[in-house]
Amino acid sequence: MDATWKAGLEDVIAARSAICRVDGEAGRLYYRGYEIGDLAAGVSFDDVTHLLWFGELPTASQQAEFAAGLEQARGLGPDIVALLRSLPPTCHPLDALRTAVSLAAARDPDVGSSEPDANLRKARRLMVLIPETVAAWQRIRTKREPVPSRRGGSHAAYFYYLLEGREPSPELARVLDVVLTLHADHEFNASTFAARVAVATLADLHAAIVSAIATLKGPRHGGANEDVLSMLLEIEDPARAEAFVESRLGARSGLSKHERANPKARMPGFGHRVYKVDDARARVLRGMAKSMAEATGRERLFEVAERLYDAMRARTTLPVNVDFFSAVVYDALGIPPDLCTSIFAVGRVAGWCAHALEQYADNRLIRPRADYTGLAPRPLNVAARV
Repeated sequence: MDATWKAGLEDVIAARSAICRVDGEAGRLYYRGYEIGDLAAGVSFDDVTHLLWFGELPTASQQAEFAAGLEQARGLGPDIVALLRSLPPTCHPLDALRTAVSLAAARDPDVGSSEPDANLRKARRLMVLIPETVAAWQRIRTKREPVPSRRGGSHAAYFYYLLEGREPSPELARVLDVVLTLHADHEFNASTFAARVAVATLADLHAAIVSAIATLKGPRHGGANEDVLSMLLEIEDPARAEAFVESRLGARSGLSKHERANPKARMPGFGHRVYKVDDARARVLRGMAKSMAEATGRERLFEVAERLYDAMRARTTLPVNVDFFSAVVYDALGIPPDLCTSIFAVGRVAGWCAHALEQYADNRLIRPRADYTGLAPRPLNVAARV
Protein backbone atom coordinates (compact mmCIF):
# COMPACT_ATOMS: atom_id res chain seq x y z
CA MET A 1 0.00 0.00 0.00
CA ASP A 2 1.23 3.50 -0.86
CA ALA A 3 1.50 5.16 2.55
CA THR A 4 2.24 8.64 1.19
CA TRP A 5 0.36 11.17 3.31
CA LYS A 6 -0.76 14.60 2.16
CA ALA A 7 -2.52 16.95 4.53
CA GLY A 8 -6.06 17.67 3.37
CA LEU A 9 -5.56 15.16 0.50
CA GLU A 10 -3.91 18.02 -1.40
CA ASP A 11 -3.53 17.09 -5.10
CA VAL A 12 -4.45 13.46 -4.36
CA ILE A 13 -6.49 11.94 -7.23
CA ALA A 14 -9.53 10.47 -5.48
CA ALA A 15 -11.57 9.45 -8.54
CA ARG A 16 -11.94 9.93 -12.27
CA SER A 17 -14.53 12.40 -13.55
CA ALA A 18 -15.56 13.74 -16.97
CA ILE A 19 -17.52 16.70 -15.60
CA CYS A 20 -15.15 19.51 -14.71
CA ARG A 21 -11.48 20.41 -15.03
CA VAL A 22 -9.64 23.07 -13.05
CA ASP A 23 -6.30 24.23 -14.47
CA GLY A 24 -4.82 25.94 -11.43
CA GLU A 25 -1.58 26.95 -13.11
CA ALA A 26 -3.30 28.83 -15.94
CA GLY A 27 -6.36 29.94 -13.99
CA ARG A 28 -8.78 28.12 -16.29
CA LEU A 29 -12.01 26.27 -15.58
CA TYR A 30 -13.80 23.92 -17.98
CA TYR A 31 -17.22 22.27 -17.86
CA ARG A 32 -17.23 19.16 -20.09
CA GLY A 33 -14.43 20.73 -22.15
CA TYR A 34 -15.97 24.19 -22.52
CA GLU A 35 -14.11 27.14 -20.99
CA ILE A 36 -16.15 28.89 -18.28
CA GLY A 37 -15.83 32.36 -19.84
CA ASP A 38 -17.29 31.10 -23.10
CA LEU A 39 -20.18 29.39 -21.31
CA ALA A 40 -20.91 32.42 -19.15
CA ALA A 41 -20.96 34.66 -22.21
CA GLY A 42 -23.26 32.62 -24.41
CA VAL A 43 -25.04 29.74 -22.64
CA SER A 44 -27.89 29.84 -20.12
CA PHE A 45 -27.64 28.24 -16.70
CA ASP A 46 -30.44 25.86 -17.68
CA ASP A 47 -28.39 24.62 -20.65
CA VAL A 48 -25.22 24.47 -18.53
CA THR A 49 -27.07 22.22 -16.08
CA HIS A 50 -28.03 19.92 -18.97
CA LEU A 51 -24.40 19.93 -20.07
CA LEU A 52 -23.18 18.95 -16.61
CA TRP A 53 -25.72 16.15 -16.22
CA PHE A 54 -25.69 14.65 -19.69
CA GLY A 55 -22.33 15.64 -21.17
CA GLU A 56 -23.56 17.79 -24.05
CA LEU A 57 -25.41 21.06 -24.55
CA PRO A 58 -29.05 20.38 -25.39
CA THR A 59 -30.62 20.45 -28.83
CA ALA A 60 -33.75 22.58 -29.22
CA SER A 61 -36.01 19.63 -28.42
CA GLN A 62 -33.86 18.54 -25.47
CA GLN A 63 -33.85 22.12 -24.21
CA ALA A 64 -37.67 22.23 -24.23
CA GLU A 65 -37.91 18.83 -22.56
CA PHE A 66 -35.43 19.76 -19.86
CA ALA A 67 -37.19 23.06 -19.13
CA ALA A 68 -40.54 21.27 -18.94
CA GLY A 69 -39.14 18.79 -16.43
CA LEU A 70 -37.91 21.59 -14.16
CA GLU A 71 -41.21 23.47 -14.49
CA GLN A 72 -43.17 20.36 -13.57
CA ALA A 73 -41.17 20.14 -10.33
CA ARG A 74 -42.02 23.70 -9.28
CA GLY A 75 -44.10 24.39 -6.22
CA LEU A 76 -42.89 24.30 -2.62
CA GLY A 77 -44.90 21.81 -0.58
CA PRO A 78 -47.00 23.13 2.32
CA ASP A 79 -45.06 20.93 4.73
CA ILE A 80 -41.81 22.66 3.77
CA VAL A 81 -43.42 26.09 4.20
CA ALA A 82 -44.80 25.03 7.61
CA LEU A 83 -41.33 23.81 8.62
CA LEU A 84 -39.75 27.12 7.63
CA ARG A 85 -42.38 29.05 9.58
CA SER A 86 -41.50 27.02 12.68
CA LEU A 87 -37.83 28.00 12.62
CA PRO A 88 -36.49 30.93 14.69
CA PRO A 89 -35.72 34.00 12.54
CA THR A 90 -32.08 33.76 13.65
CA CYS A 91 -31.69 30.40 11.89
CA HIS A 92 -28.92 30.59 9.29
CA PRO A 93 -30.29 30.21 5.73
CA LEU A 94 -28.10 27.15 5.07
CA ASP A 95 -29.39 25.48 8.23
CA ALA A 96 -32.95 26.12 7.09
CA LEU A 97 -32.10 24.75 3.65
CA ARG A 98 -30.42 21.62 5.00
CA THR A 99 -33.42 20.89 7.22
CA ALA A 100 -35.89 21.43 4.38
CA VAL A 101 -34.04 19.03 2.07
CA SER A 102 -34.16 16.36 4.79
CA LEU A 103 -37.91 16.80 5.10
CA ALA A 104 -38.34 16.73 1.31
CA ALA A 105 -36.63 13.33 1.24
CA ALA A 106 -39.29 11.89 3.53
CA ARG A 107 -42.05 12.66 1.03
CA ASP A 108 -40.18 12.05 -2.22
CA PRO A 109 -41.78 9.10 -4.07
CA ASP A 110 -38.39 8.00 -5.40
CA VAL A 111 -36.40 8.28 -2.17
CA GLY A 112 -35.95 4.51 -1.88
CA SER A 113 -34.69 4.00 -5.43
CA SER A 114 -31.25 4.66 -6.86
CA GLU A 115 -32.18 3.64 -10.40
CA PRO A 116 -30.97 6.12 -13.05
CA ASP A 117 -34.46 7.38 -13.98
CA ALA A 118 -35.41 7.81 -10.33
CA ASN A 119 -32.22 9.73 -9.62
CA LEU A 120 -32.88 12.05 -12.55
CA ARG A 121 -36.38 12.76 -11.26
CA LYS A 122 -34.97 13.51 -7.81
CA ALA A 123 -32.25 15.71 -9.30
CA ARG A 124 -34.87 17.81 -11.10
CA ARG A 125 -36.88 18.16 -7.88
CA LEU A 126 -33.78 19.17 -5.93
CA MET A 127 -32.79 21.71 -8.59
CA VAL A 128 -36.12 23.44 -7.95
CA LEU A 129 -36.41 22.77 -4.22
CA ILE A 130 -33.16 24.57 -3.42
CA PRO A 131 -34.05 27.99 -4.92
CA GLU A 132 -37.65 27.76 -3.75
CA THR A 133 -36.55 27.06 -0.17
CA VAL A 134 -33.84 29.74 -0.16
CA ALA A 135 -36.32 32.35 -1.42
CA ALA A 136 -39.13 31.26 0.91
CA TRP A 137 -36.93 31.34 4.01
CA GLN A 138 -35.55 34.78 3.13
CA ARG A 139 -39.07 36.12 2.83
CA ILE A 140 -40.37 34.38 5.97
CA ARG A 141 -37.51 35.56 8.17
CA THR A 142 -38.02 39.14 6.91
CA LYS A 143 -41.76 38.93 7.72
CA ARG A 144 -42.97 38.59 4.13
CA GLU A 145 -45.11 35.88 2.63
CA PRO A 146 -43.52 33.29 0.31
CA VAL A 147 -44.31 33.89 -3.35
CA PRO A 148 -46.43 31.21 -5.08
CA SER A 149 -44.76 29.30 -7.89
CA ARG A 150 -45.39 30.15 -11.53
CA ARG A 151 -44.67 28.66 -14.92
CA GLY A 152 -42.40 30.05 -17.60
CA GLY A 153 -39.09 31.89 -17.53
CA SER A 154 -35.55 30.74 -16.98
CA HIS A 155 -34.40 29.08 -13.77
CA ALA A 156 -32.55 32.26 -12.71
CA ALA A 157 -35.53 34.52 -13.47
CA TYR A 158 -37.82 32.19 -11.52
CA PHE A 159 -35.52 32.32 -8.50
CA TYR A 160 -35.43 36.12 -8.56
CA TYR A 161 -39.24 36.21 -8.85
CA LEU A 162 -39.58 34.01 -5.77
CA LEU A 163 -37.03 36.08 -3.85
CA GLU A 164 -38.33 39.55 -4.65
CA GLY A 165 -41.96 38.96 -5.66
CA ARG A 166 -41.53 40.63 -9.03
CA GLU A 167 -40.16 39.74 -12.44
CA PRO A 168 -36.54 40.73 -13.03
CA SER A 169 -35.55 42.87 -15.99
CA PRO A 170 -33.88 40.88 -18.78
CA GLU A 171 -30.54 42.41 -17.78
CA LEU A 172 -30.94 41.44 -14.13
CA ALA A 173 -32.09 37.94 -15.02
CA ARG A 174 -29.01 37.54 -17.20
CA VAL A 175 -26.68 38.65 -14.41
CA LEU A 176 -28.15 36.12 -12.00
CA ASP A 177 -28.02 33.46 -14.71
CA VAL A 178 -24.28 34.07 -15.15
CA VAL A 179 -23.69 34.01 -11.39
CA LEU A 180 -25.38 30.61 -11.14
CA THR A 181 -23.37 29.32 -14.10
CA LEU A 182 -20.08 30.41 -12.51
CA HIS A 183 -20.98 28.60 -9.29
CA ALA A 184 -22.42 25.48 -10.93
CA ASP A 185 -19.37 23.25 -10.48
CA HIS A 186 -15.75 23.23 -9.44
CA GLU A 187 -14.42 19.67 -9.61
CA PHE A 188 -13.82 17.91 -6.25
CA ASN A 189 -14.35 20.86 -3.94
CA ALA A 190 -15.24 20.01 -0.34
CA SER A 191 -19.04 19.96 -0.69
CA THR A 192 -18.99 18.01 -3.95
CA PHE A 193 -16.58 15.46 -2.50
CA ALA A 194 -18.85 15.11 0.54
CA ALA A 195 -21.76 14.39 -1.79
CA ARG A 196 -19.75 11.77 -3.69
CA VAL A 197 -18.66 10.08 -0.45
CA ALA A 198 -22.32 9.85 0.60
CA VAL A 199 -23.36 8.46 -2.80
CA ALA A 200 -20.52 5.93 -2.65
CA THR A 201 -22.24 4.34 0.35
CA LEU A 202 -25.42 4.15 -1.79
CA ALA A 203 -27.12 6.77 0.36
CA ASP A 204 -30.05 8.41 -1.43
CA LEU A 205 -29.58 11.60 -3.47
CA HIS A 206 -31.28 13.82 -0.87
CA ALA A 207 -28.85 12.54 1.79
CA ALA A 208 -25.93 13.36 -0.49
CA ILE A 209 -27.20 16.90 -1.05
CA VAL A 210 -27.71 17.38 2.70
CA SER A 211 -24.06 16.34 3.15
CA ALA A 212 -23.01 18.87 0.54
CA ILE A 213 -25.03 21.72 2.10
CA ALA A 214 -23.64 20.97 5.55
CA THR A 215 -20.10 21.04 4.14
CA LEU A 216 -20.76 24.22 2.17
CA LYS A 217 -21.56 26.08 5.36
CA GLY A 218 -17.98 25.84 6.61
CA PRO A 219 -16.13 29.18 6.49
CA ARG A 220 -13.20 27.52 4.71
CA HIS A 221 -15.49 26.60 1.82
CA GLY A 222 -18.70 28.36 0.77
CA GLY A 223 -18.98 30.44 3.92
CA ALA A 224 -16.12 32.60 2.69
CA ASN A 225 -18.32 34.71 0.41
CA GLU A 226 -20.36 35.87 3.41
CA ASP A 227 -17.11 37.06 4.98
CA VAL A 228 -16.07 38.99 1.85
CA LEU A 229 -19.26 41.05 1.74
CA SER A 230 -19.15 41.68 5.49
CA MET A 231 -15.51 42.80 5.15
CA LEU A 232 -16.23 45.22 2.28
CA LEU A 233 -19.20 46.70 4.12
CA GLU A 234 -17.03 47.09 7.24
CA ILE A 235 -14.29 48.96 5.33
CA GLU A 236 -16.97 51.17 3.69
CA ASP A 237 -14.58 53.89 2.48
CA PRO A 238 -12.19 53.10 -0.42
CA ALA A 239 -9.56 55.26 1.28
CA ARG A 240 -9.49 52.81 4.21
CA ALA A 241 -8.81 49.72 2.10
CA GLU A 242 -5.00 49.87 2.13
CA ALA A 243 -4.84 50.43 5.88
CA PHE A 244 -7.21 47.51 6.40
CA VAL A 245 -4.95 45.25 4.34
CA GLU A 246 -1.85 46.43 6.18
CA SER A 247 -3.51 45.80 9.52
CA ARG A 248 -4.84 42.37 8.60
CA LEU A 249 -1.59 41.18 7.02
CA GLY A 250 0.45 42.62 9.90
CA ALA A 251 -1.65 40.84 12.47
CA ARG A 252 -1.47 37.63 10.50
CA SER A 253 2.33 37.72 10.25
CA GLY A 254 2.60 37.42 14.01
CA LEU A 255 0.44 34.31 14.24
CA SER A 256 1.53 30.71 14.49
CA LYS A 257 0.78 28.28 11.68
CA HIS A 258 -2.12 26.89 13.71
CA GLU A 259 -3.52 30.37 14.37
CA ARG A 260 -3.25 31.35 10.70
CA ALA A 261 -5.44 28.37 9.82
CA ASN A 262 -8.34 30.03 11.63
CA PRO A 263 -10.68 31.47 8.95
CA LYS A 264 -11.07 34.64 11.03
CA ALA A 265 -7.37 35.37 10.53
CA ARG A 266 -7.40 35.21 6.75
CA MET A 267 -8.14 37.78 4.08
CA PRO A 268 -11.43 36.43 2.67
CA GLY A 269 -11.64 36.28 -1.10
CA PHE A 270 -7.94 35.54 -1.58
CA GLY A 271 -6.07 32.26 -1.81
CA HIS A 272 -7.14 28.89 -3.16
CA ARG A 273 -5.99 25.29 -2.78
CA VAL A 274 -5.83 24.74 -6.55
CA TYR A 275 -5.40 28.13 -8.28
CA LYS A 276 -1.90 29.58 -8.46
CA VAL A 277 -3.16 32.66 -10.35
CA ASP A 278 -6.46 34.53 -10.22
CA ASP A 279 -9.57 32.36 -10.34
CA ALA A 280 -11.03 32.13 -13.85
CA ARG A 281 -14.49 32.94 -12.49
CA ALA A 282 -13.23 36.07 -10.75
CA ARG A 283 -12.26 37.57 -14.10
CA VAL A 284 -15.84 37.28 -15.33
CA LEU A 285 -17.27 38.57 -12.06
CA ARG A 286 -14.98 41.60 -11.89
CA GLY A 287 -16.47 43.17 -15.01
CA MET A 288 -19.97 42.19 -13.94
CA ALA A 289 -19.45 43.68 -10.48
CA LYS A 290 -18.43 47.02 -11.98
CA SER A 291 -21.45 47.27 -14.29
CA MET A 292 -23.87 46.08 -11.60
CA ALA A 293 -22.48 48.53 -9.03
CA GLU A 294 -22.87 51.40 -11.51
CA ALA A 295 -26.41 50.34 -12.43
CA THR A 296 -27.54 50.17 -8.80
CA GLY A 297 -25.68 53.12 -7.32
CA ARG A 298 -23.31 50.87 -5.38
CA GLU A 299 -20.12 52.14 -6.99
CA ARG A 300 -18.57 52.89 -3.61
CA LEU A 301 -18.53 49.24 -2.59
CA PHE A 302 -16.96 48.28 -5.92
CA GLU A 303 -14.31 50.96 -5.38
CA VAL A 304 -13.57 49.46 -1.95
CA ALA A 305 -13.17 46.06 -3.61
CA GLU A 306 -10.88 47.43 -6.32
CA ARG A 307 -8.66 49.27 -3.84
CA LEU A 308 -8.44 46.21 -1.61
CA TYR A 309 -7.66 43.99 -4.61
CA ASP A 310 -4.84 46.35 -5.71
CA ALA A 311 -3.45 46.51 -2.18
CA MET A 312 -3.38 42.74 -1.92
CA ARG A 313 -1.74 42.35 -5.33
CA ALA A 314 0.98 44.81 -4.28
CA ARG A 315 1.72 42.95 -1.05
CA THR A 316 1.05 39.26 -1.64
CA THR A 317 1.00 36.59 -4.33
CA LEU A 318 -2.36 35.22 -3.19
CA PRO A 319 -4.74 34.80 -6.13
CA VAL A 320 -8.21 36.30 -5.93
CA ASN A 321 -10.96 33.68 -5.83
CA VAL A 322 -14.61 33.50 -6.90
CA ASP A 323 -15.90 34.82 -3.58
CA PHE A 324 -14.31 38.25 -3.84
CA PHE A 325 -16.07 40.00 -6.72
CA SER A 326 -19.21 37.88 -6.38
CA ALA A 327 -19.77 39.71 -3.09
CA VAL A 328 -20.11 43.02 -4.96
CA VAL A 329 -22.60 41.45 -7.37
CA TYR A 330 -24.63 40.02 -4.48
CA ASP A 331 -24.67 43.42 -2.78
CA ALA A 332 -25.96 45.05 -5.98
CA LEU A 333 -28.71 42.43 -6.10
CA GLY A 334 -29.74 43.42 -2.56
CA ILE A 335 -28.62 40.12 -1.01
CA PRO A 336 -27.55 40.31 2.67
CA PRO A 337 -24.22 38.73 3.67
CA ASP A 338 -25.62 35.64 5.36
CA LEU A 339 -27.68 34.72 2.29
CA CYS A 340 -24.68 34.74 -0.09
CA THR A 341 -23.72 31.12 0.47
CA SER A 342 -27.30 30.00 -0.15
CA ILE A 343 -27.17 31.71 -3.56
CA PHE A 344 -24.00 29.69 -4.12
CA ALA A 345 -26.01 26.54 -3.33
CA VAL A 346 -28.70 27.49 -5.88
CA GLY A 347 -26.03 27.27 -8.57
CA ARG A 348 -23.87 24.49 -7.13
CA VAL A 349 -26.73 21.99 -6.78
CA ALA A 350 -26.40 21.50 -10.55
CA GLY A 351 -22.84 20.27 -10.04
CA TRP A 352 -23.65 18.28 -6.92
CA CYS A 353 -26.31 16.36 -8.83
CA ALA A 354 -24.00 15.88 -11.82
CA HIS A 355 -21.31 14.34 -9.63
CA ALA A 356 -23.83 12.23 -7.75
CA LEU A 357 -25.21 10.83 -11.01
CA GLU A 358 -21.67 10.10 -12.21
CA GLN A 359 -20.78 8.38 -8.93
CA TYR A 360 -23.93 6.23 -8.99
CA ALA A 361 -23.14 5.17 -12.57
CA ASP A 362 -19.64 3.86 -11.74
CA ASN A 363 -19.54 3.42 -8.01
CA ARG A 364 -17.03 2.16 -5.50
CA LEU A 365 -17.06 2.87 -1.78
CA ILE A 366 -14.73 5.78 -1.01
CA ARG A 367 -12.67 4.53 1.91
CA PRO A 368 -9.23 6.16 2.34
CA ARG A 369 -6.71 5.10 4.96
CA ALA A 370 -5.13 7.03 7.80
CA ASP A 371 -1.45 7.42 8.57
CA TYR A 372 -1.53 6.13 12.14
CA THR A 373 0.54 8.24 14.55
CA GLY A 374 -0.61 6.71 17.85
CA LEU A 375 1.13 4.37 20.27
CA ALA A 376 2.67 1.11 19.12
CA PRO A 377 0.84 -2.16 19.96
CA ARG A 378 1.08 -2.80 23.69
CA PRO A 379 -0.24 -5.40 26.17
CA LEU A 380 -3.32 -4.75 28.26
CA ASN A 381 -2.51 -5.24 31.95
CA VAL A 382 -5.93 -5.56 33.58
CA ALA A 383 -4.51 -6.11 37.05
CA ALA A 384 -2.61 -2.82 36.93
CA ARG A 385 -5.86 -0.95 36.41
CA VAL A 386 -7.42 -2.19 39.68
